[in-house]
Amino acid sequence: MHSTLTRDARDPAGGEDLGTLPVWDLTDLYTAPDAPEITRDLDWLEAEAKGFAADYEGKLSSLDAAGLLAAIQRHERIDQVAGRLGSYAGLRYYQLTIDPERAKAFGDIQTRLTDASAPLVFFTLELNRVDDAHLDALLAENAELARYRPILDRIRKMKPHQLSDELERFLHDQSVVGAAAWNRLFDETMAGLRFEIDGEQLAIEATLDRLSDTDRAKRQAAAEALAEVFTEKLPFFARVTNTLAKEKEVEDRWRKFPTPQASRHLANDVEPEVVQALRDAVVAAYPRLSHRYYALKAKWLGLDKLAVWDRNAPLPKDDDRKIRWPEAQETVLGAYGAFDPRMAELAQPFFDKGWIDAPATPGKAPGAFAHPTVTDAHPYVLLNYLGKTRDVMTLAHELGHGVHQRLAAKQGEFLSSTPLTLAETASVFGEMLTFRRLLDNAPDAKARKILLASKVEDMINTVVRQIAFYDFECRVHAARREGELTPDDINAIWLAVQHESLGPVFDFMPGYEAFWTYIPHFIHSPFYVYAYAFGDGLVNALYAVYEEGDPGFQDKYFAMLEAGGSKHHKELLAPFGLDASDPTFWDKGLSLISGMIDELEAMEA
Repeated sequence: MHSTLTRDARDPAGGEDLGTLPVWDLTDLYTAPDAPEITRDLDWLEAEAKGFAADYEGKLSSLDAAGLLAAIQRHERIDQVAGRLGSYAGLRYYQLTIDPERAKAFGDIQTRLTDASAPLVFFTLELNRVDDAHLDALLAENAELARYRPILDRIRKMKPHQLSDELERFLHDQSVVGAAAWNRLFDETMAGLRFEIDGEQLAIEATLDRLSDTDRAKRQAAAEALAEVFTEKLPFFARVTNTLAKEKEVEDRWRKFPTPQASRHLANDVEPEVVQALRDAVVAAYPRLSHRYYALKAKWLGLDKLAVWDRNAPLPKDDDRKIRWPEAQETVLGAYGAFDPRMAELAQPFFDKGWIDAPATPGKAPGAFAHPTVTDAHPYVLLNYLGKTRDVMTLAHELGHGVHQRLAAKQGEFLSSTPLTLAETASVFGEMLTFRRLLDNAPDAKARKILLASKVEDMINTVVRQIAFYDFECRVHAARREGELTPDDINAIWLAVQHESLGPVFDFMPGYEAFWTYIPHFIHSPFYVYAYAFGDGLVNALYAVYEEGDPGFQDKYFAMLEAGGSKHHKELLAPFGLDASDPTFWDKGLSLISGMIDELEAMEA
């Protein structure tokens, strides 16, 4: 039975005009913050981790196939219980990051989980010392063990970068006061920022939302309020960035990673040359994508130059109506169901069972995400829903993640997690399905143009902007290796990549140089951002195969999602006749975007 939760008597932003917005029911994880099951699971975890170490430390190389399988499956169960605890505390915290009780509970759980898992550090270190031939023989002998080969291969790829057991334990123990602590400080600071516009104090999400207001004066006021606060906070954000970049440089040096990006590529199970090919293809396409589109947009807006607050401006004659929640739900589920009824069936429980937290409320984490939790539960989606078309697309995006995570869960805790490069596949595909449904139902040419332009902007944000972010990170981390960076140093790098990526039609307001400060990916997941561009390019190529009427596409698509992290991108894309390591692969996806801009230009003729 799923109870209806009220959220701390806080009024949802958007009010009644958006319909009843759902909030999370977290009782599928734990019934309450003080539920006795939390204490029970923490105690079990601490005892089981110690027991696991007592049973296996120093003995992995002597295990037979059945013994190694038992050890892996026991470790997997430990991960599952830890994941449930961490998910519950984290989701409660992200609902209201400024609540001291939730922040403390999250911090305490993180500390307990870090301490409890300390005895397990030996496992991957020792596994990497098992002889290759011996491990291959064990895998050949036991089919159930062989299923874990992908995770074993990924662990063993870290072998050249492994430190001594003692150092690995030290890094593990101090992680809670290292990057994790800086991440929390960033999140809490960002959630607590207030931006004054016309005497009104707004949180960051509501202020960023004003950048897409129909009223240009309101957009300008929002941009100036953001610039004022970001500039005032520059020393703080520069300190966080310097510290995390230096910490990464130290660890990379000790682990002998050749570049700052190398550990991300390894974690993503993608070759550096594939990412470089993607980056180079997108940068080469800047003039025919973003530069060309924004010049067109300036013409539509009747401007010679665009200000930064015009980048996400609605088009003239866009009615900018608020889309109520029931309509958003019907639009996305309809698009999913038209592709394949199974997809809508997988998405339906998110709406019915409290798996979505939609209102934009004060203190809530900004943005949106789909968190998979653990494979014996289900994902949860966080939104900040304000009724815009983009919010409907965000719903489609995050539900795509949720469907993917549900399908991949059958792989189990170790193999369900998809590398970031493929993790965006279902989400971007879900967006594309929803966009095509909206486009097909457009009542006239004006509505079609607005939808098409909106999709081009989203794709530019996903591909061009994220690769520009990736370049920014690459330059910041490279510069940090030469010494401490002043706020002005980081600002200059930001402005350079913005000029390159957005093009000559833009004028950059004073203060825009500080807008790098609010991007959470730079703090939480260095070099994560290229995964968005990877996913968009991959989906554009996939969608082209779908539109060509590839026989059995749906079944192949579901099989790809169900594989989770059990296969490499080459293996997953082969059934569709696609190969991301082909240098021309990325041009297919970029051509789809430029083709949409061609259509928009033709409408002007």
